[in-house]
Amino acid sequence: MSLFFIVALPFFGALLPGLMNAAGRSACAGVTFTVSLAAFLGLLTNLPAVLAGEMVTARVDWVPSLGLNFTLMLDGLGFFFAFLILGIGLLIVAYARHYLSRNDNMGEFFTYLLLFQGAMVGIVLSDNILLLLIFWELTSLSSFLLIGYWKHLPEGRQGARMALTVTGMGGLSMIAGMLMLGQIAGSYDLSVILQNRELIQADPLYLPALILILLGCFTKSAQFPFHFWLPHAMAAPTPVSAYLHSATMVKAGIFLMARMWPVLSGTPEWFVIVTSAGLVTMVLGAVIALFKHDLKALLAFSTVSHLGLITMLLGTGTAFGALAAVFHILNHATFKAALFMSAGIVDHEAKTRDIRLLGGLRTLMPVTFVIATLAALSMAGIPLLNGFLSKEMMLEETTHTVLFGSHYLVPVLAVVGSLFSAAYCFRLIGHTFLGPVRDDYPAKPHDPNPGLWMPPAILVVLVVVIGVAPFLVQNFVFLVADAVIGDAAKLETKYIKIWHGLVPALFMSIAAVVGGLIVLALFRPLLRAWDAAPRPEAKIIFEAIVEAAAAAARWFIHGLHNGAFTRYAAIGSVAIIAAGYHAWSTGTVAEATRSLQPASPVAIAGWAMLVAATCGLVTLHRNRFLSLILIGIVGLMVSIGFVFLSAPDLAMTQFTVEVVTIILLLLALNFLPNRTPVESAPFKRLRDAAVAIVGGLATFGLAYHYLLRDAVTTPISEFHLANSYKGGGGTNVVNVILVDFRGFDTYGEIIVLGIAALLIYALTETLLSGPVRARLLNREPDQPRAGDMHPMMMVVLTRVIMPVVLMVGFYIFLRGHNEPGGGFIAGLIVSIAVVMQYMASGFAWTSARLKYPYHGVIGAGVLVAGFTGIGSWFVGKPFLTSDFTYVRIPPFEKFELATAALFDLGVFLAVVGAVMLSLESFSRLARRADMTESEYPMDIDPSRDDTLPDTPQTTKEGV
Repeated sequence: MSLFFIVALPFFGALLPGLMNAAGRSACAGVTFTVSLAAFLGLLTNLPAVLAGEMVTARVDWVPSLGLNFTLMLDGLGFFFAFLILGIGLLIVAYARHYLSRNDNMGEFFTYLLLFQGAMVGIVLSDNILLLLIFWELTSLSSFLLIGYWKHLPEGRQGARMALTVTGMGGLSMIAGMLMLGQIAGSYDLSVILQNRELIQADPLYLPALILILLGCFTKSAQFPFHFWLPHAMAAPTPVSAYLHSATMVKAGIFLMARMWPVLSGTPEWFVIVTSAGLVTMVLGAVIALFKHDLKALLAFSTVSHLGLITMLLGTGTAFGALAAVFHILNHATFKAALFMSAGIVDHEAKTRDIRLLGGLRTLMPVTFVIATLAALSMAGIPLLNGFLSKEMMLEETTHTVLFGSHYLVPVLAVVGSLFSAAYCFRLIGHTFLGPVRDDYPAKPHDPNPGLWMPPAILVVLVVVIGVAPFLVQNFVFLVADAVIGDAAKLETKYIKIWHGLVPALFMSIAAVVGGLIVLALFRPLLRAWDAAPRPEAKIIFEAIVEAAAAAARWFIHGLHNGAFTRYAAIGSVAIIAAGYHAWSTGTVAEATRSLQPASPVAIAGWAMLVAATCGLVTLHRNRFLSLILIGIVGLMVSIGFVFLSAPDLAMTQFTVEVVTIILLLLALNFLPNRTPVESAPFKRLRDAAVAIVGGLATFGLAYHYLLRDAVTTPISEFHLANSYKGGGGTNVVNVILVDFRGFDTYGEIIVLGIAALLIYALTETLLSGPVRARLLNREPDQPRAGDMHPMMMVVLTRVIMPVVLMVGFYIFLRGHNEPGGGFIAGLIVSIAVVMQYMASGFAWTSARLKYPYHGVIGAGVLVAGFTGIGSWFVGKPFLTSDFTYVRIPPFEKFELATAALFDLGVFLAVVGAVMLSLESFSRLARRADMTESEYPMDIDPSRDDTLPDTPQTTKEGV
């Protein structure tokens, strides 16, 4: 099966559980199991190639200009982790079906689970570090949903936020490190990066990149000092905890360290940072785990400890250390998933996870006892179980590791960590299952149905089989280790076996087990000392840091983002001016290559009118109506300027935009006071004036500089002029740019235009339902209104010109590809015609004849434009690639058909819908304000029988 399908299956499959939710719990679990099984079987189809030493790849160029390609690779390491993710995922799905209660939304749970599974598979199969980063962040988001699945639990919500905060911050640092790494290697493909060890380690950016990447790995894999988030994630349902701790999430950081091992390891920096962090985490996690009374909390800190063990092994930088790390990843996945599921069984049946309330479960829950005991003994490192084998290899490696100049530091700390690991394992067995049966359990414990104990039992079988016959997995472990190390020859003399002779590692292991028994015997006094000892609480520290960061952010944001547009404009303008001054003062200015052209009297007059209107607007801006008139004059002069400079498309667009804008603003002024209040102090107004003048002079200087000099490089306009007809099929270069060369920009702009109209609509809804509504209802007009609200002459005129304007708009639309025009201008022209109907006949009369909702018109426009762009995919072209041809239909002459016309139709619909939805929003405000409206298109009621007051009336009785 293609690697694309293996990665995509969980994501597409995530749609199914929600759809099957109404069919029942088994249906949800069944489709989830089927999706995971299909991906698992698809992975196994690639096993022969992996065993043969081949690397299976799949590639699709995504954004090649950025180095972002959808590139996947499957080697021994990727197969190993994908096998764990999908294989254990199948057991988790089966377990969750019986663990979750009927009150839990199974569809929601399995949807989150499949999203999480897909993100993890994407991480381990990615061959592009940018793609890997996308999947990396997806694991943080999907795990947030899983950890906080029980939304009614405050600790669940808090644990989800903590996990997302810590892993998200680590992910941000890792993004920076990965970008540095790709910059050093000259490629963002992992297969290329992994071949440039010397180049990367010799680069000055190696150390910053290493630290940033390790921060991402340490936060994800809960290494000290970021270990605190993982235990708080235990508020999630037990299936989630078992999955996170055994095969996913926390193993992501371990995987990335293993994947990057060939290029990042072997340096003093790697050795000191990774080994030290792993050792501290291993010991600290084991000590804390011993004194936890919650079964899941104990297991959570044990995961922290064992992740530290694996990190320490990878940090040694030796081939044997990497081999031992790979083997322990396998062993830890089997016994840790089994232990978490066993803890879930105890909680499910006894209704508690508190070890202090348990004990004596051996006789009440014999099946669960056997499963949990074998898994716990393996974690403790007892012979003939798989945990013993990798623990022995770890201890062997520590005897050859020298840290900070000491030959004893690493071995001693490794023994201490193993000692406490054995102690908490013995405590889990002894205090939970051994001892007398109690009569005060919260619920009567008993073994559950096979649906709960069968998944952990399968894992425990693997624990025993690997422990007794390690040769069965030896070749596979060597294959995975070879993918990490990249040199199988380094592993030839090292073997995975039960007996290595009377070596130091054996005596260290015996000391750890015996020491664990002694610590367990002294548990009560040690617990009293632990409770009495002062120690920092990570949760309190984390919450204090978050609160301090939030307070600082609030202070900073409120200082800058205070709602004053003048402040935003001033800050932005000053920053732009400062940056421009720096560039100007440090750069060089070439000699002028052009001379000034003489200005005609018409141009001078237009410029003078523009300056006069602008100055008038600055001085008279508090009068809203007068300001609007002056704005219209400025816009009109700009339109005339476009005509003067031979830019008819821009002139038409500017003119129609001005008309529509002025009309809409006039309607908006109907609900505003006539004058703008004074809100700025005189000093601020002087400051703003100074900034504006300096900014204007700077803009003038920049424009003056460029107008007197030829472009250094060939302007892009030459490309557009040369390719407009032969590439886009149109002679109107401006329109071809909008619908072809820069069609994606136009597509984004009509989406933004539609969103703006919808926001106006939403704002209107808020005004109509909020406290402003009372002001609208009670508002008195500033001036007496005209008695003739719907003048007959205007009504008749708009009726007459309506079909003419529609015909003009249709004409402008059709000719836009070769002459000035297009969908945007046509949409504005048609909008003006409809707006005139509103103005002449009133909102009520016109709205009553509305046949299509404007929301739908906007959506139809965006969809038409989008589907036009998607259509190019079916012929192997990029999105929004247009095509054209010429056809002849007798008796007409030959004419052009272009797909860009459909895109332009989408632009037309979006513009019309946006303008009319804005207008309709104002009309709703007007109607709600009880403004007098006639139900007729004119102020005259056609059914009224007007008579002269002095004319005698004839009745049945006479005159």
